Amino acid sequence: MYSHSRDFTMDKETVLTHTLKTDGMSTLLGGELPVSVINNNEYISPLTSEAQATDRNVEDDLPSLDRAIYTALSDEIRTMTLVGPAGSGKTTVLEKLVVGWAKGEHLQNFSYVFHFRFRELNYLTGMFSLETLMLHPHGRVPSESMPQLLQKPEDVLFVFDDLHQWEHSLDPSAQALCSDPSQAASVSCLVASLLHGSLLKGAAFVVATRPTGHLKFLSGTRVELLGFLKPQREAYFKGFFTDPAAANKAQKHMERTLGFYDFCTSPRFCWTVCSVYKSLMDAGAKLPETLTQLYVDILVHLVQTLSLNEACSRELVLALGKMASHCSLDPHSRCTKEEMYSFGFQHFLTSVGVFLQVDGDQLDRRVFSFHSQLMQEFLLAVSFYLDRSTSAGVAKMLEKHKGKAKFVDIFMSGLSEPLQRRPLETLLGELNSNLIMDFKCWFKSSSEATLKGCYKDEHHYCFHLLHQAQNESLVKEIISPSARLGISYGDLRLEDCAALNYVVTCLGEMEQLNLYHTRNLMEEQAEMLAPTMSISHKIILSGSSLSPGAVSHLASALSRGFSKELDLSQTHLGDERFKVLCSGLRDCKLHTLKLQRCELTGASMEALSTALCSGQSELRKVDLTQNAIGDSGVEALCKSLQHPLCKLQSLNMFDSELTGACCPYLMEALMSEHCSLSELDLSVNDLGQEGALLLCQALSRPGCPIEKLGLKRCELTQSVFKELSSVLRCGTSQLKSLIVGINAVGDQGVKHLWDAVAHPSCLLEDLDVEMTGLTDACVMDLCAAVRASKTLKSLEVRNNSLTNASVPALIQVMQDSHNMQEINLKYNNFCDEVFNMLNECDKIRY
Repeated sequence: MYSHSRDFTMDKETVLTHTLKTDGMSTLLGGELPVSVINNNEYISPLTSEAQATDRNVEDDLPSLDRAIYTALSDEIRTMTLVGPAGSGKTTVLEKLVVGWAKGEHLQNFSYVFHFRFRELNYLTGMFSLETLMLHPHGRVPSESMPQLLQKPEDVLFVFDDLHQWEHSLDPSAQALCSDPSQAASVSCLVASLLHGSLLKGAAFVVATRPTGHLKFLSGTRVELLGFLKPQREAYFKGFFTDPAAANKAQKHMERTLGFYDFCTSPRFCWTVCSVYKSLMDAGAKLPETLTQLYVDILVHLVQTLSLNEACSRELVLALGKMASHCSLDPHSRCTKEEMYSFGFQHFLTSVGVFLQVDGDQLDRRVFSFHSQLMQEFLLAVSFYLDRSTSAGVAKMLEKHKGKAKFVDIFMSGLSEPLQRRPLETLLGELNSNLIMDFKCWFKSSSEATLKGCYKDEHHYCFHLLHQAQNESLVKEIISPSARLGISYGDLRLEDCAALNYVVTCLGEMEQLNLYHTRNLMEEQAEMLAPTMSISHKIILSGSSLSPGAVSHLASALSRGFSKELDLSQTHLGDERFKVLCSGLRDCKLHTLKLQRCELTGASMEALSTALCSGQSELRKVDLTQNAIGDSGVEALCKSLQHPLCKLQSLNMFDSELTGACCPYLMEALMSEHCSLSELDLSVNDLGQEGALLLCQALSRPGCPIEKLGLKRCELTQSVFKELSSVLRCGTSQLKSLIVGINAVGDQGVKHLWDAVAHPSCLLEDLDVEMTGLTDACVMDLCAAVRASKTLKSLEVRNNSLTNASVPALIQVMQDSHNMQEINLKYNNFCDEVFNMLNECDKIRY
């Protein structure tokens, strides 16, 4: 309807009627028509990468994509490119944009909106001026308003769809651009001139495309379209199925069996899945368990709609397979009628609309293409197995299409299993059993070689093929004990998680699940891997980053599984996520928990303490190295150490910001009859003399279970060393390993320990006195202690001040001793001249 002012505008009512008129029909592979989506109020805004980054969701008042478009069109640049894969909803977005403008809902700063499709522009031959081009396909601009339109280009918006199908160049250097709207030129010249601003400078543009080389010639704002992630899919399924229970069933099934594939973000694919599921659910049939089964159902349905006999159906599918092979090797091609005849479509050209997209008005100028890469590759796999005349083997066929067809081997694996291919054989006749056998032989031999290697991508490839085959006995046959399943599988994609999980659950257990350095383990990945985690004896997540949701699934897996060891070192877990993990630690089989550089504080130690004394926890070893546990954290942990149900035997609090104030709690715990701790490392904490003496008092208690004690760099004094000597000589101490290096007590302080080592009641096997200020004056006492001890095996004397003068005595005592296995003398004050002497004794490291 025209404006009531003197300004002319486009007739919005006519634009609306034209845009919303139904031309064509929805197809199983082509998806629902955008017009139907808009008319039936079924539109759901696809997610953009910007929205995902800012965590905005489908329930926003203004969907992020619309906001991105409006923002771009209000900028000075005024050009916005929408980039997304096939079926991601780009066309629907553009038509919704035009409809919203025509209804007066948005973009009312534009008086004129022109909507072009590049695949239709391809067919325009001859010469046009810009004026005639704008009038030609639309006819909704009164001719008398054209001068004003040309004078105020800022009032004009061009909406271009399908840029990836444009058959001409957009390179401004490859052609002469025009600037006169009345000048006749080729359509390719007009389009390039518009987009580069030489024609109608100041006009705004929205361009939609799949990833294409044309993009490098476009400036302005670019928005990446992600399509439907989980929240959008949930909303879509609820809208598609009138019954909420059916919607929930369908969505959960898709998420479990297909939701890990990238193409599940495509609205078109979601429509296809919903249509297939609804048909099967209405018939009371079983829903497909694999991607192959889904496409078997689709192909069977499409062929049945044509009511052909078996021979004709087989001939049609073979023709589609030849076309698929051609398009796979030349992925940008659209096939002409002549090419279609060469594939064998002479009798089916009027029926191919069931399978293919057909463009062009005149029969002789029509071109044919596949709606989706997936269907193209599925038909390639089916036709290969269907061909009874081929002499090419599987290896040759796969090599021919290597890098061109991503899913053909996946489909071949699925079709190699009788249960999955049976519906097709009922319709098309039996597949070529020799080719199926050839595939199985190829798969087994290639998998055996792959799984002995250390390349995770090749492992994933094998797992995907096994996952698609859905044959548990095949998994057990191929995954032999020699397969290296312990290599690092960090940074798994969601589909890799699904495939790995399938393989491991078929095997029943995994010795080691190595997810080292997974940079962003999200909730969906952890949920997919949860069954694998629960049956893995050892889980390595060191150096990884875990979302809160991922930690929740890890905790759940631990509580219901039989994992014995979990390594979360360097994960920057933090207190809140660690508290979530502790919910799983209360009831699990875990023996060892490594938590080095996890950013924990005393605030989360109460949760760990509760888990340790739950009665169901089997934790024996906890490593809290380099966490800011503090004295309050030690107080919380010491409560559990005194609990009769706590089974902890090893606690490492190396460099955990402790002071002497924590020692009364430790003393109380070590004095408890219920304490089972045999290893305690308190190194690199400022315990000082007063705190350490309290520990010595606890260590002297008869029955104190401590066998290994770490007190390196704890500000210890000679008095502490004297008390440690008393502990070692008391006859009740169980200490076998003592680490007291980097405490500056000198020869006099360490002499107390030499005296203890020589005592018959001392059980010490390992002693570390690195960097304690030792000189040659200590060597006589050291040698006497080694000779007298019946238990000492290892001495750490690095970074002291021993000289060449001590070397003969040290060599002699090491050669004479039957117990001693090693003494480390590195970084003392030795000269080169004694290295040959030291080299004569293989028990000495220097």
